[in-house]
Amino acid sequence: MDNPNQNLSNNAKQTHVHEIQGSVEIAEQNDPHSHRFATISGEAIPYGMDHYHEVSFKTDFFREHYHEFQGHTTTAIPIGNSHLHYLESVTTANAGHKHGFRFATLIDDPTSGQH
Repeated sequence: MDNPNQNLSNNAKQTHVHEIQGSVEIAEQNDPHSHRFATISGEAIPYGMDHYHEVSFKTDFFREHYHEFQGHTTTAIPIGNSHLHYLESVTTANAGHKHGFRFATLIDDPTSGQH
């Protein structure tokens, strides 16, 4: 079986990532609407004895516009033998408005048995 890390430079080992999906809060009283998003977090970034992840996404396109976000999650929140992360923020302002959102990441690699 091929080593998935064999093409990484400087003998670096890839760390885990998390799946993310959600919807933003409804915005605009005159034209109420929402957007959806789905992405994969960046690799784990060490923070003391813990870690967090960078997150970047674009929402779906709705009535001539979309929104973007770049930021980072909380540190790990233990759940069972694994963990997840939380993020609450707002998107970029486009078409004269922005949207709030919040999500919890999905559990990292839930089928491996190694958490």
